[in-house]
Amino acid sequence: MMDRSSLERRLELAEARWEIGQLPIRYALAVDQRDIDTWVSLFVPDVRLGRHGTGREALRGFIEPQLRWFYRSIHLICGHRIEIGPDHGDGGPITATGQVYCRAEHEVDDRWVVMAIRYDDRYRRDGGQWLFEQRVERHWYAADLLERPQQAGFDSWQVGPPPALPGHDPAWAAFWPANHAAPTGRPVVEGRP
Repeated sequence: MMDRSSLERRLELAEARWEIGQLPIRYALAVDQRDIDTWVSLFVPDVRLGRHGTGREALRGFIEPQLRWFYRSIHLICGHRIEIGPDHGDGGPITATGQVYCRAEHEVDDRWVVMAIRYDDRYRRDGGQWLFEQRVERHWYAADLLERPQQAGFDSWQVGPPPALPGHDPAWAAFWPANHAAPTGRPVVEGRP
């Protein structure tokens, strides 16, 4: 039998995961609907944008022009890992981190650009509500629907730096050393020719 405080703690963590899990879905809907007010409200009031400023109004000024680069979009959330931060007394946890997989499609002039994305997130409970504190978008590729990612150099959109993934992850670099050529042919299986 569980004591009441343990059960309350488990329920609190489950509720936090559920609330945090809704953030990427709400984010995707707001982007695809071009609901900038909702999109901005998903971030903490003191969100930091580096050289672009601080706060929700700075965030609005940064994102609105970016949303005009493409006409229609569809952001499909494919998975979400959430790690809840430490408990801070009676108020429970106030921070968390997460990674979200996303497949996004964008109508860019006469092209249909498909992107494989991972968002690396930090969340913070502010005023009793879980919000994004930071959201870093990392790409595997962006390619027109009629291209293979390799044909487009993994970035058909060419609106920013080259895609960070998978090389950004330490485990990838350890598995595939920098001087190792990409594999060709079928995988090597021990004991099989």
